[in-house]
Amino acid sequence: MRTDLFDFDLPEDLIALRPAEPRDGARMLVVDASGSPALADHAVRDLPDFLRPGDALVLNDTRVIPAALEGVRIRGEMRARVAFNLLQRVDGNRWRALARPAKRLQPGDRVRFGKDGEGMACLLDVLDATVAERRDGGEVELAFDLSGPDLDQAIHAQGEMPLPPYIAGRRAPDASDRTRYQTVYAAREGAVAAPTAGLHFTPELFAALEARGVSRHFVTLHVGAGTFLPVKVEDTATHKMHAEAGEVSAETAVALNAVRAAGGRIVAVGTTSLRLLESAAAEDGTIRPYAGETDIFITPGYRFRAVDLLMTNFHLPRSTLFMLVSAFAGLETMKAAYAHAVGSGYRFYSYGDASLLYPAPPASAVPYKDSHD
Repeated sequence: MRTDLFDFDLPEDLIALRPAEPRDGARMLVVDASGSPALADHAVRDLPDFLRPGDALVLNDTRVIPAALEGVRIRGEMRARVAFNLLQRVDGNRWRALARPAKRLQPGDRVRFGKDGEGMACLLDVLDATVAERRDGGEVELAFDLSGPDLDQAIHAQGEMPLPPYIAGRRAPDASDRTRYQTVYAAREGAVAAPTAGLHFTPELFAALEARGVSRHFVTLHVGAGTFLPVKVEDTATHKMHAEAGEVSAETAVALNAVRAAGGRIVAVGTTSLRLLESAAAEDGTIRPYAGETDIFITPGYRFRAVDLLMTNFHLPRSTLFMLVSAFAGLETMKAAYAHAVGSGYRFYSYGDASLLYPAPPASAVPYKDSHD
């Protein structure tokens, strides 16, 4: 499919730089092409009204690490400021990272992270690394002097929350982001970006859902920075999807299959939960235990097997995530939904508002054809 089919105009002032307070006070656009009306404005706290007893929420319990680091490159007597966003752990002391500016770095360079990038103080005040490898696209591999839990502790002391580029480019991370760019149920550390649909949930909303008879279940997908990347190729068939590590436990798989067997619906909270469930699903929709990486790329024409409803935020133009929601609810439906959201002042992206999507009617779930097919 042509990538430009997934383009749309978005005023910059609709990009949310701060989250809604309280979390469940964000707006929620309900999108149901078979409904009347097809688009309805609500709030996240209204979610229980749209679910039925016996339905199951599936949430991603990954925990975001403070993966944004700044330091000084040391090459002989020369010094240069550099910034990094950690992308993926390679082993006990090595991380792949996106460097800015990468042109200042060469293999063998030393990098000192610290309060001033130069001082020698206690273990947590200074973190040193060697540039082990330089890769394409501004990526490097860093070999830290520390490893294991000591390295984790030092990264927590030195790092900032890795806000998405469309936020970080307009304001610096601050102390509030340590809490707000993290779900209230985050448990398993490893993500370098938040599963943002989950940022809307509160203990009060969970209590209301439980009273409604809706169960909740957790999977883990460690979200990578690739989630923010626009698709730069002209044809989606030539796009290479980033891989992320995930797990669906045997216990969760059994519970979700029982929900389906009893007539309940599986409601994915976020595209990360959906992508992992679809990766774990058999052709007949049975969810199997899963552990490993997934690079599933979902575009219109995909047949969903494991998910009945999707709660998600509003996504970037030409992104794999907008392609995914278009596959789920229908491309024309989502274009209309996003036009409504823009016209109604919905807040976009990671700290923005939410949508609750119903699947496209079967007649519109066939592969989309254009003049280049």
